Amino acid sequence: MELITNAVAKAVKELYDADIAAKDINLQETRREFEGQVTVVTFPYTKMSRKSPEQTGGEIGEYLQRNVEEIASFNIIKGFLNLSFTDDFWLSKLDKEVLAEDFATVVPNGRKVMVEYSSPNTNKPLHLGHIRNNLLGYSVAKILEAAGYTVIKANLVNDRGIHICKSMLAWQKFGNGETPETSGLKGDHLAGKYYVLFDKAYKQEIDQLKAAGQTEDDAKKNAPLIKEAQQMLQKWEAGDAEVINLWNTMNGWVYAGFDETYKTLGVDFDKYYYESNTYLLGKDIIEEGLSKGVFFKKEDGSVWIDLTDDGLDQKLVLRADGTSVYITQDIGTAQLKYDDFGVDESIYVVGNEQDYHFKVLFLILQKLGKTWANGLYHLSYGMVDLPSGKMKSREGTVVDADDLMQDMFNTAAEQTEAMGKVVDFSEEDKTKLYRTIGLGALKYFLLKVDPKKRLLFDPAESVDFQGHTGPFIQYTHARIRSVLSKAGYNEAAGSASVTTLEGVERDLIVTLTKFPETILAAAADHSPALIANYVYDVAKTYNKFYHEVSIMQADTENLKQFRLSLSAGTAKVINKAMALLGIEVPERM
Repeated sequence: MELITNAVAKAVKELYDADIAAKDINLQETRREFEGQVTVVTFPYTKMSRKSPEQTGGEIGEYLQRNVEEIASFNIIKGFLNLSFTDDFWLSKLDKEVLAEDFATVVPNGRKVMVEYSSPNTNKPLHLGHIRNNLLGYSVAKILEAAGYTVIKANLVNDRGIHICKSMLAWQKFGNGETPETSGLKGDHLAGKYYVLFDKAYKQEIDQLKAAGQTEDDAKKNAPLIKEAQQMLQKWEAGDAEVINLWNTMNGWVYAGFDETYKTLGVDFDKYYYESNTYLLGKDIIEEGLSKGVFFKKEDGSVWIDLTDDGLDQKLVLRADGTSVYITQDIGTAQLKYDDFGVDESIYVVGNEQDYHFKVLFLILQKLGKTWANGLYHLSYGMVDLPSGKMKSREGTVVDADDLMQDMFNTAAEQTEAMGKVVDFSEEDKTKLYRTIGLGALKYFLLKVDPKKRLLFDPAESVDFQGHTGPFIQYTHARIRSVLSKAGYNEAAGSASVTTLEGVERDLIVTLTKFPETILAAAADHSPALIANYVYDVAKTYNKFYHEVSIMQADTENLKQFRLSLSAGTAKVINKAMALLGIEVPERM
């Protein structure tokens, strides 16, 4: 807070004849168990004062109280100077900042960032892990946008490779011409069905070969199905018309299915990239790196980079037969993304099992002299587990995204109806509300945890209306809208003037004023969890306010209007904060 840092710098100069830059002064939020809103750490100034931290804090505190009209009082706990601001200060903050139409709106910073997320494979539907990925990517994009960046939301679709051919081959062998229309299945579910069927048939062939005396490794290589899949991939890369036609048909089914899931989940993209278009792009850059001595060629003709001096290992970037490996494609795609948009930063939202891959990728691009490589960032996140255990796509044990969302809608319906709050809702309004609550519960539960942490998703816990959950925050917003509606509150009229604040009113205003700084912190950390936990704090503080003071039966009309304004400001912050998480808040529930 500039007001305090400048004042402390003046205090140190006048009291101890020492110069200190305002930017070097350490301010902290006062801990909840102590009185005050801002804490000055006084230990750094004891050398200048030649006194104890407590004495130093006392002298600085007295100076601030004398010279800064916004300071009401102070207290000292060991070497920490806790400052309390006047009620006038907080009332001004409410009127001029929180209730202003442009609150928490920042001026564009002129920087451009791409957030790449989702990155699905076209051989199976999206699952719970993809949901965390999509929600993280979308929310980080919204937060960066709110922090002043121009944001491009991108999706790199993994639409080629042996895993895609497995689904295609199984459909050829076992499908009997089945389509999404004839089967009643979404296209992505249909492709996933044949991916699982391939794996089952493949395992049977392996078992037969092992029974005939082959080792497991040999059986995996010699099974007829895997050989056919490899041949299909070779035909695809050679442009075989029949294979390409099947690939286009099945991918078309999958894309239609993905679009439906994305729409339900509430995420979108500005740009799609496809591996089928990008997998060869890195070859020219590899040749360029060879000529510069960044890479070296082995006797068999394969191309490598030696990263042992950087604490990594040697990495293959081009096979002996001249074909690309995964990192070759990523090198080319990174260049393409920069060429397309000239971004200052490029964020990859990818699970932490790829941590090493991205260390290598970014290091290679830096060694190639790509100036934009310093703006690359891997938003690494932990896996999502369920009480039932780990998911495996090949075995068909994944938690399907569509099924999970439907389960969340059903759970929200059960919980809401049990509370008896929707008796006057139309069926259409009920359906909309249950979807809003169900998605809010799912999104909030997955986003409130630091992205780097692995988490256990409990669907039942996520829909608790009283816990640290999305529905609790949504219900708080609906409660506020109900109060404002019953009071006939006119937001355009602004807040009425009061001169003193109850402690809980002050606490709520203090919490609301932290929204802009929370957005900037969440953008800097690429962490929606900071927003999620902040908005929970807002909801919790509002509910304390709601229960401790009377709004409708306030002692005076002025006080009533003030509390209504404070409520309206709270609803606005909850709405904006939840929107940054991709979560809607209902007007009533």
